[in-house]
Amino acid sequence: MNKKIVIGNWKMNLTVPESTILIEKLIKGLRSVSDTEVVICPTFLDIYSASKELNNTNISLGAQNIFFEDEGAYTGEVSPVHLAHFVKYCIIGHSERRVNFGETDKMVAKKVASAVAHGITPIICIGDTLHEKRDGLSRVVVMSQLETSLSYLTEKEVAEVIIAYEPVWAISTSGGMVCEPSDAEQMAKNIRSLVSALYGKQAATKLRVLYGGSVNDSNVDGYAKIKNMDGALVGAASLDYNKFVNIVIMYDKLRKVQKI
Repeated sequence: MNKKIVIGNWKMNLTVPESTILIEKLIKGLRSVSDTEVVICPTFLDIYSASKELNNTNISLGAQNIFFEDEGAYTGEVSPVHLAHFVKYCIIGHSERRVNFGETDKMVAKKVASAVAHGITPIICIGDTLHEKRDGLSRVVVMSQLETSLSYLTEKEVAEVIIAYEPVWAISTSGGMVCEPSDAEQMAKNIRSLVSALYGKQAATKLRVLYGGSVNDSNVDGYAKIKNMDGALVGAASLDYNKFVNIVIMYDKLRKVQKI
């Protein structure tokens, strides 16, 4: 059984002093968590200070994006060589990157491969839009994104990645429609089925699949109980200390019960 993981995506929020305050509170509030991995992904500007604060704690650090080249004339980008010294994880292919910055599946695949090559675990985001959902194309679109995103990896490498299913239509900034846990469960099955077909059953079982899409402390119970999912990628709620702590504790309690 995979260890549960809850990831907080802070997006373009919080100054360095504000981040420091929230991190200090989270370290104290999540000190007793032992069966669930916790990751926070602050802005690039806060990576260095956050890495110092989180040293020797039970909270890991992640980045929100990465570039696929180690160095060069790429103004404004951040190299995996730079990030590898500070972060364990990196969010790649988030729908906001795809929509607002034109990231393609091929670009995502190159970023994923670059992260893996430098010892950073990619959190690969895949998801369907409302238009695609209404046209009955959700499975086709998501599976296509998944297959391309993993295309440069070996079976062993695929087993170590994290896949986050984030239906774009369920993200709060996109209208906030509700994705029923049963629908998320079915997509998780589809994800593992495709990975099994392409990379083998062991890789499909070992990789972790998360749900993301307006997860908060009010609806997390339903997602936390999904059999084929291993945690959550949390957006807005991760900026709220009480909400994020409640989400993590929910996963941690369920994990402890499952181990009994």
